[in-house]
Amino acid sequence: MTEPDRNSAPETAAMAVAPGTAPPAEAPWHLLDAGTVAARLGTSLEAGLDRAEAARRLARHGPNLLRAQPFRGPLSILLDQFADVMIGLLVAAAVVSGAIGEVVDTIAILAIVVLNAVVGFVQEYRAERALQALRTMAAPHATVVRDGHAASLPAAELVPGDVVLLEAGAIVPADLRLVEAPQLHIEEAALTGESVPVEKGTEALTEVGLPLGDRTNMAYAGTFVTRGRGRGVVVGTGMATELGRIADLLSAAEETPTPLQNRLARLGRQLSIIAVAACVVVFALGVLRGEPPVLMLLTAVSLAVAAVPEALPAVVTIGLALGAQRMVRRNALIRRLPAVETLGSVTVICSDKTGTLTENRMRAEAFLLDDEGRRHAAVPAAAGADARPEPWRSLLQAMALCNDADAKGEGADAVGDPTEVALALAAREAGLERPVLEARAPRIAELPFDPERKCMTTLHRVAEGDGGGVVAFTKGAPERVIGLCTARLTEAGPAPMDAARLLAEADRMAADGLRVLAFARRDWPALPDPVAPGTVERDLTFLGLVGLMDPPRPEAAQAVAECRSAGITPVMITGDHPLTARAIGARVGILEHGDARVLTGRDMARLGPEALAQEVGRVRVYARVDPEQKIAIVEALQRQGEVVAMTGDGVNDAPALKRADIGVAMGRTGTDVSREASDMVLLDDNFASIVAAVREGRRIYDNIRKFVQFVLAGNLGEFLVLLVAPLLGLPIPLLPIHILWVNLVTDGMPGLALAVEPEEKGIMRRPPRPPGESIFARGLGVRILWIGVLIGALSLGTQAFALANGSHWQTMVFTTLVFCQLFQAMAIRTERESVFAAGIGSNRAMLGAVLAGAALQLAVVYVPFLNGVMRTQPLTALELAFCVAVPSLVFFAIEIEKWLVRRGVLRYGAPAPAR
Repeated sequence: MTEPDRNSAPETAAMAVAPGTAPPAEAPWHLLDAGTVAARLGTSLEAGLDRAEAARRLARHGPNLLRAQPFRGPLSILLDQFADVMIGLLVAAAVVSGAIGEVVDTIAILAIVVLNAVVGFVQEYRAERALQALRTMAAPHATVVRDGHAASLPAAELVPGDVVLLEAGAIVPADLRLVEAPQLHIEEAALTGESVPVEKGTEALTEVGLPLGDRTNMAYAGTFVTRGRGRGVVVGTGMATELGRIADLLSAAEETPTPLQNRLARLGRQLSIIAVAACVVVFALGVLRGEPPVLMLLTAVSLAVAAVPEALPAVVTIGLALGAQRMVRRNALIRRLPAVETLGSVTVICSDKTGTLTENRMRAEAFLLDDEGRRHAAVPAAAGADARPEPWRSLLQAMALCNDADAKGEGADAVGDPTEVALALAAREAGLERPVLEARAPRIAELPFDPERKCMTTLHRVAEGDGGGVVAFTKGAPERVIGLCTARLTEAGPAPMDAARLLAEADRMAADGLRVLAFARRDWPALPDPVAPGTVERDLTFLGLVGLMDPPRPEAAQAVAECRSAGITPVMITGDHPLTARAIGARVGILEHGDARVLTGRDMARLGPEALAQEVGRVRVYARVDPEQKIAIVEALQRQGEVVAMTGDGVNDAPALKRADIGVAMGRTGTDVSREASDMVLLDDNFASIVAAVREGRRIYDNIRKFVQFVLAGNLGEFLVLLVAPLLGLPIPLLPIHILWVNLVTDGMPGLALAVEPEEKGIMRRPPRPPGESIFARGLGVRILWIGVLIGALSLGTQAFALANGSHWQTMVFTTLVFCQLFQAMAIRTERESVFAAGIGSNRAMLGAVLAGAALQLAVVYVPFLNGVMRTQPLTALELAFCVAVPSLVFFAIEIEKWLVRRGVLRYGAPAPAR
């Protein structure tokens, strides 16, 4: 594994080596010429290594494989599910219940614990496969020159100094310094994020700190050869490759607990302290008063069961799962359930450009046909393909004919180089089909694209009916093609041209983020001889400039605007060129000012951690960044207190996806590695789907808060009943089976119904909640207290009334408590708006849950078999009416409180205004 530090580590500063001077001894490979590379590695560029030397190097460097990281086994993952404080508290309650003979309680509680563990196990086991997917990207075989002969060998046997042959369709098996690269194009999107295949060369470069995407004489392991052929010397294998460096980053990246996990853990700790303290105090006071110890132990267990919301973990998990199902309908597939809620906390979305904010296909966006600066956004309409005046007609013909993209059948998508596909589609949209044109002007010769010439030319025989002869169409880099032209084509024919002004216009188009190509033509009476650049590519007539771009998705700008209105900062991080990044950022609204700074990976290499921490608060677009820098951006934002969602599709994105609070991978174009490292997968690769998922996440968190209020207020009421009744000299009002019935059945069904409550008005016009905000913030804690006290008081009042009248007092207290919870569930569906305004039937699940809860309670009271199991007695009609009328006060009290909040009489605090 050759010299990983020198060639893999990011440069700390941009340096340059003057042409004609020797690079330093420890220079990166891209600075060295081919001869120096061969000498340093002790190999021959023609014959490669001999087999004996290759075997020695394999023993020294090891196989060309990514190092296997230690994975957590299934048992370890399963045991981790029981490390949660809330789960531990439930297990303790189950043990105590079993010890005193309450077998039903024990079974019910343990069933919830097992359900929780199974869901968590499945999610985490899948996440552990991320590195496994990374290892599968290595090429299984490679064509290697050894002892002067080419042979196919397992890629794992490659060693530094081997000479590897590349051809179209091959996966690059190791990091290579290229020594031959005729027409070689390699797709490096998985490593750099750049959507267009990179044209490769062999000349030594002069700048030390070049990003990977600009190291054109290098080929990196795991990338894909799309065109041409090549020969390269292996300079890095296994973990010494760029792919290996990313594997190291991925294994080192730590997942951060979600805000919900932190809040529930804190809640579990608080409840455990309250439960233990209350049990000890009540048990001690009872024994001191002379009560039987067994009775007081039963009371203490009842208090513990009342204090612990047994249904909370299950309802939260199921609620998140239901939210995940809804998100699938919005093209967002959730891989880790807590991520559903975390989306509602997101303050910054770091998005990739290609395919997420853009369409992931090149398109002709601008046309310039003269030297007067008149730029056209589209081809003008015409009655027919030949009805357009010159130079439009010739330009469109050149775009279609000087093109190797393949269109299979009418309306089918073109296949080939993305730039040529875009040109072919633009010509087709203008009515010029390449098969039709080639039937009239078949290609008879060509000069393929050459990196040194920076252009290509095709020659076509023109039908006699169209004038006969031969026409040559040339396209390429503007500085090259314009230099070959002596005139420009106008509607009236050839006219003088101002080359300097045309080149200036080409530069302006490039500054707008467009990839600019120039087109020209020359007419010949017959095929020139020889067909060579010096003969064919001179004295050309300029036709026009075409600017191409992967354009923004139509919905991207609206999604960015919605982010801003919700207080979320959109940030673009791309491996593409800074000019392209700036142009897209401005068009979708991420850059609000034309002079906003774009920070490049080279700029970041000069910044220390403190300077970067200051920059991330201002910079909205990053370009040409490497994997470590993506992690650095995420961590700097997190240190500023931001909750970060990070999107990506390549291998290079995986470490940052894992480190972010929410990692979002692409479903269509993403790699297995990025998907396995993510929390969420976008099925349509669309930025707007992230915003829709954030909306859903906010709705889910709102509903979780409502459920926490619902269950804790009810549990507080139960707790107060059990705590205060003995102090007032009243008998123990509820048995553990009653408490468990309320917490699991009566709480559980409305809790699930709250999980599907529709979103409240203005949900995306408020800022994200602070990551450290307590779940009890914004009045929730106050509501829990007063509602819980009200439920407790009504239940104790019912007990006192029933005892005074000699009725079925314990069943009446039990029934009153149940109906208090059902009325509370109906009332807390909205935080500010009246339930009557929202519509009693707007959440049919809640209406059904309340009716089902009431029916089950009536069954418990009136079915003889259940009387024995639940230790209840049938109530008279008057007693039942009392047990329904008194709890209705809870509903009307909550409605009055919301009315006071709307009137401004009560103020519980609100999030800060959106940024």
